Parts: sequence; C-alpha cells; structure tokens
Amino acid sequence: MEQYGANLTSSPAAYDTIRAHLTETGRKPTDYDLIATGDLGELGRDIVADFFHRDGVELPNLTDCGLLLYDRETQDVHCGGSGCGCSAAVLATLFLPGLVQGRWKRILFCGTGALLSPTSTQQGETIPGICHAVALEGPNT
Repeated sequence: MEQYGANLTSSPAAYDTIRAHLTETGRKPTDYDLIATGDLGELGRDIVADFFHRDGVELPNLTDCGLLLYDRETQDVHCGGSGCGCSAAVLATLFLPGLVQGRWKRILFCGTGALLSPTSTQQGETIPGICHAVALEGPNT
C-alpha cells in the first residue's frame, strides 16, 4: 500500500481544489475540454471521480498527466511518477501546444503532489497532499 500513499493523499486535495474552483467560478466541469490532475494515476483519478459522483457531479473530461505520459501496458510504473515532473512534461508538450493549435479551448490544470518527508514517513506520520488549479484558455477563446 505504500506505493499508493501519495495518490491517496493527493486525491482528496484534488477533489477539494477542483470543487472549490467550480463553486467559486460558477463553472461546470463541462465548461472545460479537460480537467487534468498531476500524477494521481488511475487509482487516484478514479478516487477523484468517485468523490464527485457521490456529489452527483460527473467528470467525463477528467484525465491525469501521469496516465497521459506513461504507457501502463509496457512500463512498470505502478501509480506513476513525480506529480510535478508529469505535470510539467504534459503541460509543455501536449496541453500548451494543443491550446495554441485550437485542439482545446479551456483546460483546468490541477497540479497535484505529496509533501513527502523521509523523517515524517519513518515516524509513521500521514502524507499531506496538495493541489493547485490554473484555468488555461487558448488564444481564440
């Protein structure tokens, strides 16, 4: 279960941040072409979707940078890699060019991560999760 720890703590953070963004802006999930988390992996993405489902909200456009970056069929990545690394790579190589080219008009980009500390982990402390959201819009929006 240790390999899933960061995904399990970052998923509630992603849920809280996305929910707060939608509430405060009055937007719906469908106002975005994509809602992308950093690297929650399949398990973490499904947890976020389940939290919203329990609220009666569906996220048909929810994706995850780790899922877009890695080929889970040929790479043994378990639940992915670094949230900041996956986010940066996918943002720079896929999302920003896609916005400029008109592939997408609006993306809610939600960087996720775990605030891991070797000391707190060795002491059996919880792993705090974090999420920041940025709404990105293409030049013709």
